[in-house]
Amino acid sequence: MWCSQENLPSPKTILSAAASLAASAILFRTIANDLIPDVVQNSFYSRLQKLSSQITVVVEELDGLTPNEMFEAANLYLGTLFSTSTRRIKVNKPEKEKQLLVTIDKNQGLVDCFKGVNFKWVLVTSQKPASNDKREDHSQSEVRQLELSFHKKHRDMVLSSYLPYILNKSKEIKEERKVVKLHTVDYNGTDYWGSINLDHPATFDTMAMDPEIKKALIEDLDRFRERKEYYRRVGKAWKRGYLLFGPPGTGKSSLVAAMANYLKFDIFDLDLKEVQCNSDLRRLLIGTKSRSILVIEDIDCSVDLQNRDAENEPKTVEDDKITLSGLLNFIDGLWSTCGEERIIVFTTNRKDRLDPALLRPGRMDLHIHLSYCTFSGFKTLAYNYLRIQEHPLFGDIEKLLDYYKAQATPAEVAGELLKSDDAQVSLQGLITFVQSKNKMETAWQDITVGK
Repeated sequence: MWCSQENLPSPKTILSAAASLAASAILFRTIANDLIPDVVQNSFYSRLQKLSSQITVVVEELDGLTPNEMFEAANLYLGTLFSTSTRRIKVNKPEKEKQLLVTIDKNQGLVDCFKGVNFKWVLVTSQKPASNDKREDHSQSEVRQLELSFHKKHRDMVLSSYLPYILNKSKEIKEERKVVKLHTVDYNGTDYWGSINLDHPATFDTMAMDPEIKKALIEDLDRFRERKEYYRRVGKAWKRGYLLFGPPGTGKSSLVAAMANYLKFDIFDLDLKEVQCNSDLRRLLIGTKSRSILVIEDIDCSVDLQNRDAENEPKTVEDDKITLSGLLNFIDGLWSTCGEERIIVFTTNRKDRLDPALLRPGRMDLHIHLSYCTFSGFKTLAYNYLRIQEHPLFGDIEKLLDYYKAQATPAEVAGELLKSDDAQVSLQGLITFVQSKNKMETAWQDITVGK
């Protein structure tokens, strides 16, 4: 429909209306200046200007169905910043964890200062929209997101420094709070693994082993942990293998626990008899985490992995569940690169029964012999069990263990020390036990030689 020019307002009318509006604005401002104090006016205009220069970064809890690592990191980090002015916090106790988890509560604000700049965080929640998609998790009715507000001039700082700082800080917090776990093969569990907390009290301080070997092992672990860029530069997977060998009762399993407690690495205890085939072996490897210790105990007894140069014997179906080549690929093949900062430990009572292919560098990098108890190892055990560092009977025990090379494992020595809280009784019992045991062993060796 066409409008005639007669219906349009004249230029004079438009100018008149504009003048009236301008006059009203001037009048309103004059009244405001007269009635509203200057302090209030300045605060209002300052806040208005501040709002116009603010940027808000939204960090959602989920990216589709995948947890957002940035949200988890920020939520954990903010839980360490509460002050006396904080009115509401959220506390829960995760299953299998020892410490309480403190986080920011919904619709609560928190200010963090980073490099002299204040950043405001708010946890915002809303109801999750109804969905008929059966694949979605309907147990969670709320959608959570963290909102970070700051002046727009700090945008580059936030993206390049502040948020990466929070990611790194959250990793440190997790490391401090980490509870070491022991994982075992469980075909009904996630990724074929089930886990419990590792409450083993073993540490390097309590280990009755040669001081030089202990020192070398700790230095090797420290060096391995700090060489991420080195492994990347030389083109090798970030992993290291240790072979622990020696008679039963010499502390091989305890040493694995001490390593885990020292590094705060989870232990994945792999019983090869529970593995049905090579493909399951690969899946188990994929299910392990970075920063973990994979342990195969008594590997000489687990499957038929004896020296391939030995005489071939008929194998049953049970023996062929997994192959040596499959295990070798598991250790250092392409599948071994699934994850990083991983340690592999084999234990055995008989090193000579293992195929040399398992023992070469790159698979088992460091071979550690755990032998019978020495006097230095005994002194560690004496302090652990009896809380003594000197005793008149120490001289006799030193002669037995170091001079006569009497064979007694740390487990046997510890068993004798457990029998009495009285140091005199306990040590005398140990001397009698070691003398008796070694006379029996000498007699047995004489009988064997005579035959």
